[in-house]
Amino acid sequence: MGLPAATRTPLPGAAGSRPVSYDIERYLNVRKAYGASFGPDGERLAFLLDTTGVPQVWTLDAPGAWPDQRTFAEERVTFASWSPERDELAFGMDEGGNERAQLFRLDAGDGTITPLTATPDAKHRWGGWSHDGERFAFASNRRDESVFDVYVQDRAATGDGAELVHEGDGWLSVAGWSPDDDRLIVHEAHASFDHDLHVLHLDSGELEHLTPDTDEVRYSSPEWGPDGDAIYLVSDEGADTTYLARLDLDSHDLAVVAEGGEWNVGGVAVDDETGRLAYSRNVDGYTDLTVGELAGPTEIAEFPEPDLPGGVCGGVSFGPDAERFAITVNGDAVNPNVYVVDVATGDAERWTDAPTAGIPRDRFRESELVRVESFDGLEVPGFLTLPEGAGGDGGGSDDATAGDTPVVVDIHGGPESQRRPSFHGVKQYLVDRGYAVFEPNVRGSSGYGRAYTALDDVEKRMDSVADIEACVDWLADHPAVDPDRIAAMGGSYGGFMVLAALTEYPDLWAAGVDIVGIANFVTFLENTGDWRRSLREAEYGSLADDREFLESISPIHSVDDIAAPLFVLHGENDPRVPVGEAEQIVERAREQGVPVRKLIFEDEGHGFTKLENRIEAYSAVAEFLDEHV
Repeated sequence: MGLPAATRTPLPGAAGSRPVSYDIERYLNVRKAYGASFGPDGERLAFLLDTTGVPQVWTLDAPGAWPDQRTFAEERVTFASWSPERDELAFGMDEGGNERAQLFRLDAGDGTITPLTATPDAKHRWGGWSHDGERFAFASNRRDESVFDVYVQDRAATGDGAELVHEGDGWLSVAGWSPDDDRLIVHEAHASFDHDLHVLHLDSGELEHLTPDTDEVRYSSPEWGPDGDAIYLVSDEGADTTYLARLDLDSHDLAVVAEGGEWNVGGVAVDDETGRLAYSRNVDGYTDLTVGELAGPTEIAEFPEPDLPGGVCGGVSFGPDAERFAITVNGDAVNPNVYVVDVATGDAERWTDAPTAGIPRDRFRESELVRVESFDGLEVPGFLTLPEGAGGDGGGSDDATAGDTPVVVDIHGGPESQRRPSFHGVKQYLVDRGYAVFEPNVRGSSGYGRAYTALDDVEKRMDSVADIEACVDWLADHPAVDPDRIAAMGGSYGGFMVLAALTEYPDLWAAGVDIVGIANFVTFLENTGDWRRSLREAEYGSLADDREFLESISPIHSVDDIAAPLFVLHGENDPRVPVGEAEQIVERAREQGVPVRKLIFEDEGHGFTKLENRIEAYSAVAEFLDEHV
């Protein structure tokens, strides 16, 4: 898109007074291609691309060829999955960010789109095609908003044509069909790190429980083995970090296939016909990918490691014969694109060419992995990205003036998430504008073992906020940083962290940006989607047992301590953190005389997906930071 460049005005006080070449619209127009699925002939890919401003389905016949856009909706497409036998795709789409995804079938020949579910008040979570392409499975809360049931539907059926094959009583999802299509893997989440696995026998309706009734054990990324007699998965049963395991369906014994060691195994993809597989380790946020073939129930014959750029990759989709797989690749300075890897040789070829909106790729800056000692001696990892010419330990020109670089501390959500060295257009814009960006993985983040993730649970919640204080103290001592110009920014749980940091440590901050954040844990838990409440109470504490504590840590009750200007952004349709969280923090802040700005989008949910809204939101954020930082 032909968007104009910004005027070449240096940010006041920016290190080296480097001129700005591109405005934020240009950075937000850097495209992402991801979520690939191989067609039944093994020669075509379907993938998601956000060229129109929201992700839509595109297909591609060869590497570097001109892609064909297949959907043209104003709403985001959430996934695309090609039928294993027919020239058709299933895809999901919600409305206005409400996360109540509906399923559709796209005829790739004539472009016809057929609604498959048409129950807009319910969520539908894709569970995959049967191997013959005649049926598909999904989980949905259409019967009871607070729980998910399992459904199977004929490919040609529409509307209410799905068969309810199991009534659930919790958070269920379907992980795939057995090789002979007579069973489904059903995953059950009691909390983010407390899972169970089941096999649903479609002939009898029996739900067979496979895993022990043990709290706080993860069983994730389940995949059928080649003979249908075992499931390969990722677990941390008996360990601090996750590992690749094999679950025998007769004995229910769990055997280790590949240790995670110091790091977590992140996920596995298995081709259930050939036994070829790919699994990843999350090594300090970077992806270490292993590709191989089962040489026995728990032995892997490894193939050469693929040579992929960027440092972060995932989303493996094997071709029909498993000789190749597609994978999404990205990094700090590498916008997401789909590569196809030859399994036997490791040779990788980029198929998609998501454009960078005319910004030279060498303009994007790489981050540096650092560790900060917190108040109790815990090491907190984070990624620091410095602008060109910032000097200090992070690189840049030697003649730069040290100590005049403003910093945005960008805090991830979750809380059981992890900031990785991935591409973010807003981050690259801020860095090009003269800001440093620091992305901490405070205690409670995933990726560093079970013990680290549990360090912020319930009564230990504010220890993670104290980690932010330690990070700011560390930044203040960095030779490139101006300690008086540090801002906090975060989304979702990261928005809570921003508000908590501003109320707990008001003297540290020049400004705060809260995006879809939690202001009051009690009202958040009372109003979040029914299907999420029990999962969130397992992390934060329950309304029945921990209400007084939840009140005590809610930033809404300490707004009078805020000393920095605050910007609050939210989506009207947010089903996770309802918009009332934004309304109440803004109202209370204004009553206390805090300089506060509010921006609500009526057609967005938990975050901003539409390009015009992202441009408005982050242009406003950039203006706010320039004014106050």
